[in-house]
Amino acid sequence: MTLGAALREGMDGLRAATDAPRLEAEVLLAHVTGLPRAALLAHPDRPLGSGQRARYQALVRRRAAGYPLPYLTGRVEFYGLEFAVSPAVLIPRAETETLVDLALARRPQRVVDVGTGSGCLAVALAVHLPTAHVIATDLSAPALRVAAANVRRHGVEERIRLIRCDLTAPLVGPFDLVIANPPYVARWEWPRLPASVRRYEPRLALDGGSDGLEVLRRLLAAAPRLLGAGGTLLVEIGAGQGAAAAELARAAWPAARVTIHPDLAGRPRVLEATR
Repeated sequence: MTLGAALREGMDGLRAATDAPRLEAEVLLAHVTGLPRAALLAHPDRPLGSGQRARYQALVRRRAAGYPLPYLTGRVEFYGLEFAVSPAVLIPRAETETLVDLALARRPQRVVDVGTGSGCLAVALAVHLPTAHVIATDLSAPALRVAAANVRRHGVEERIRLIRCDLTAPLVGPFDLVIANPPYVARWEWPRLPASVRRYEPRLALDGGSDGLEVLRRLLAAAPRLLGAGGTLLVEIGAGQGAAAAELARAAWPAARVTIHPDLAGRPRVLEATR
């Protein structure tokens, strides 16, 4: 089988599973062969080894069955950087880049990333703020192993400290910024999530309790003791949680300036509370 024939076969196998069958077929074939996608298109007559073909077909079948593409390739791009991912961590989404934009605009030097998962927030901040120091926490040991791999990948080991704990339990401030993409899916919303999310992504990183705001309440209670004067809490929220999140923040932290920021699609996405 040639590369071109394999791509056609992969596209056919993925048409019912994704809106981008050609792109995903190319990504999977590039992963199997180790070739850039441009090389696949430039050399369609190049032969594909039998072992590579079998592996590619297996990946296409898994993707067609709903298994997330980033877990198949073991990597995903976030904020212009490549990150390793596994089923131990939530797959970084484009809307979470809004958190990074807001954080970078504040130029913090001492940062806490709560529930770091893959480490994408901590690493993105450390890469773009070369004098900043970040403490990244997570309750999941497997997630912290993925985060550690990403910290090493981007050469920021000296400025990111990983801690296994529940939220911010052992930390002592003051910090300039507390940032988090916590679980915020309400339990009643769970059946409405895409099947691939429910089946394969870690529930610990998604389940926000009965109303989706349980972790946010705990963060709002912890943030004042961690943040110095002018310090900021930035938390990703669900698209329908803006009003409720702002009300919780004002009740828990009356002296704070509270703002809800939209993502690029215009949906409420980030709660900001600043001293």
